[in-house]
Amino acid sequence: MHIIKHFLTVSRHRRLVRKHCFKCGLICQGLCHDLSKYSFSEFWSGAKYFQGYRSPQVKEREIFGYSAAWLHHKGRNKHHFEYWTDYSDGRRVNVKMPAKYFAEMICDRIAASKIYLKDKYTDSAPYEYFINRTNKDGMNAETYADLNYFLLMLKEHGEKFMFGELRKFIKENKKRKYKIVSAVCDPNKK
Repeated sequence: MHIIKHFLTVSRHRRLVRKHCFKCGLICQGLCHDLSKYSFSEFWSGAKYFQGYRSPQVKEREIFGYSAAWLHHKGRNKHHFEYWTDYSDGRRVNVKMPAKYFAEMICDRIAASKIYLKDKYTDSAPYEYFINRTNKDGMNAETYADLNYFLLMLKEHGEKFMFGELRKFIKENKKRKYKIVSAVCDPNKK
């Protein structure tokens, strides 16, 4: 059991996400990001399966075939694309993420990469993780395209430029209402 190490990792992650969210103008989201990780169901599992180089949820999933902590987490945090999955007429529908939660997701991915990769982090790491390791089932096609676009921008132009563009994206999409636009996302479909 790694209670202190897990607590420090979660707290460092939240601090980095907060810093990134502030760059995008997302003050409240930065302050409230991942508070559910301190809940008993998420925190205890995280401390039990803590490894330091990857999410404890991965280890829990390897053991049980699913992660109870992840199921709790994704249902309470709108910055995960999995939160934006619903059912209509017996079919799964993937809703495009509102811009402010989409931006928080990017901040979260960058911070997670920095926490787990430590001094090996580069601006290409979040993009590489997205392309090679993210399970894109349940991701809306437009959300997928936007995420690919911004993470590639981070890789090619750096944080400062990408956060400036992300801030513009949030402002441009602030009043837009989102509709269900696709039943099942096939990110490989061109």
